[in-house]
Amino acid sequence: MYQYIVGVLKEVEPQYITVETNGIGYLIMVPNPFRFEHNKENEVKIHTELIVREDSHTLYGFNSRDEKILFRSLLQVTGIGPKSAMAILAASTPDEIIRAIETEDEKYMQKFPGVGKKTASQIILDLKGKLGHVDASPESPDVDGNDHFISEALLALEALGYSRRELKRIEKHLGKESFGSVDEAVKRGLKYLVQ
Repeated sequence: MYQYIVGVLKEVEPQYITVETNGIGYLIMVPNPFRFEHNKENEVKIHTELIVREDSHTLYGFNSRDEKILFRSLLQVTGIGPKSAMAILAASTPDEIIRAIETEDEKYMQKFPGVGKKTASQIILDLKGKLGHVDASPESPDVDGNDHFISEALLALEALGYSRRELKRIEKHLGKESFGSVDEAVKRGLKYLVQ
């Protein structure tokens, strides 16, 4: 029903973002809301997928059209629903997910929340060789590797129990530095949090 929404990013919450367009605020579930934080109060383009259930209409959003295609592909796998697909996309990059599927890396797939050996095997069985058309690179040039490492680190720190207020305080410091991995960003974030 909706291919994408262009509007002003108004809110970034742990599970969703709010994009306002034409006086309407759309609540959009996204894999990693923190990666949008630097665009707050700016215009954004969010690729969307509307999932209609008996008791809800939920709008899911993605940084690129190809990330949305990967989400749709994951939904075709037995045992994977929208929440599981979003958790998988939040925990890794689309490139890494596709690489793991194509190389049949079950151990990598099992690191995702709710994905055990059986589900990992099913994902690989159902999707291997079918994702070649997906270019997982985000459209937005400002979401680079460093931004990804920082946003993943912030999610990890939130999972450890740190508040959004604490994370907002250290996000500015992290944004001034360069990281080679999520682990580096987490370690630096922890140092800022204990100061």
